[in-house]
Amino acid sequence: MIFIYNDYGGTHTTSLAAAYHLNKLPTNRQLTTEEILAVDYFNKLNRSDMGKLVFHGLDENGNPVYTIGRGSSKLVIPALKNLSLILQDKYQNTEPIVFSNTSPTVPLVMTIGGFLSRGIKLGFLGDPLLVAGAKKCCGIIRELVLHTKQTAAARSGTESVIVIENKNYSS
Repeated sequence: MIFIYNDYGGTHTTSLAAAYHLNKLPTNRQLTTEEILAVDYFNKLNRSDMGKLVFHGLDENGNPVYTIGRGSSKLVIPALKNLSLILQDKYQNTEPIVFSNTSPTVPLVMTIGGFLSRGIKLGFLGDPLLVAGAKKCCGIIRELVLHTKQTAAARSGTESVIVIENKNYSS
């Protein structure tokens, strides 16, 4: 199984989701500022990284975990789903692929922080807002990751590509 967490920029909630998925973060409490800033790729990707799959590691079952920033395009995930189906069919690969949208978890303060920090390069203003946003949504992201893993485990045998929109995880 391949897991791909996606959102607008691919550097904040997706990085947190990948870290939770890979058991790199504590799940029994709110994250500290230091833990948030130490998450791989958290607030480190740029606009030029959008559309690139970023590998974060293998989970406890040997499944690769990736993230992707899809920008404002609503077409990236459907295109990746269709490409995945074509490649699975052509190469007789039955490896399931799970796309999980982390966008619904993004609080307004994180959106503003991301714009200031990554968008207009005012990290001294945006970074504290990003950390505050991460602290606010880390519990929701943990739940989303658990839901993603459960959905993947419960998939029917015929579903080779699963797209999870996660609309019920707003912060």
